[in-house]
Amino acid sequence: MNRITYKNLEVEGINIAYREAGNPEKPTIVLLHGYPSSSHQYRKVMYQLYDEFHLIAPDYPGFGNSDVPPPKTFEYTFDNLARITNLFLEQKGIDSYAIMMQDYGAPVGFRIATAHPERITAIITQNGNAYEEGLGEAWEDIKALWKDRNPETEKALHHAFTVEGLKWHYVHGTKNEENINPDTWNIDLLKVSRPNVHELNLDLFYDYRNNVKLYPEWQQYMREHQPAVLVVWGKNDEYFPESGASAFKKDIKNIDYNLYDTGHFALEECGEEIIEKIRSFMKALPS
Repeated sequence: MNRITYKNLEVEGINIAYREAGNPEKPTIVLLHGYPSSSHQYRKVMYQLYDEFHLIAPDYPGFGNSDVPPPKTFEYTFDNLARITNLFLEQKGIDSYAIMMQDYGAPVGFRIATAHPERITAIITQNGNAYEEGLGEAWEDIKALWKDRNPETEKALHHAFTVEGLKWHYVHGTKNEENINPDTWNIDLLKVSRPNVHELNLDLFYDYRNNVKLYPEWQQYMREHQPAVLVVWGKNDEYFPESGASAFKKDIKNIDYNLYDTGHFALEECGEEIIEKIRSFMKALPS
């Protein structure tokens, strides 16, 4: 029997591709991906945890194998990505789950959590940020876009869509870049080369400023609801450095805190350790 199945579900006329593994009767973990990746980034998690958990990983509109509606007909904001993801989960009948979030997964996941706190059993954050002190030096060009979006500030970000720029997301901060599978950034290159994808990603880069405005709301959610939180953080991430990880300690009492000597996509280099940590964390949750 295949451990992972590859499926599709139509949400508001948009084909949402997703990966699913494990028995739906077991505790569910919703895996929310980052930029520039897709559900592909969670392949190791799904292969190794399917025996004890139900795992589901959707691709957002414009990412992975999901549809890419043109920006003229679909507004690429994090509000909209979270809304579609929440509708996807509701259509699947999934109403109790832990969320694992990395990078873009945090603004998607925290929007869902603050809207439906009763559905969230736990939070696993792998470089999924919720604090201003967690914004690293790599945000300089994007912050310039926030200040004044124009052709010049957009052009400064075009390197993010090149093979060199995509590769950098995976190899910066790693102990040894030879540990990182080149298929990761080459798959991303294929996906970002589709029509409209550069434009929609610039829209999301610009909209990220609205996530920062919501940080206080997400922090209040954590203080009020006190979800169990597992931090599994690549401490050398130039987007979300260690300071973003440690900030969770301010608001969460039940925190399992772990740093790894790697970069942004920590699962690529430290997957075995992180996955076993996820297993033990999830098994310790109240049933």
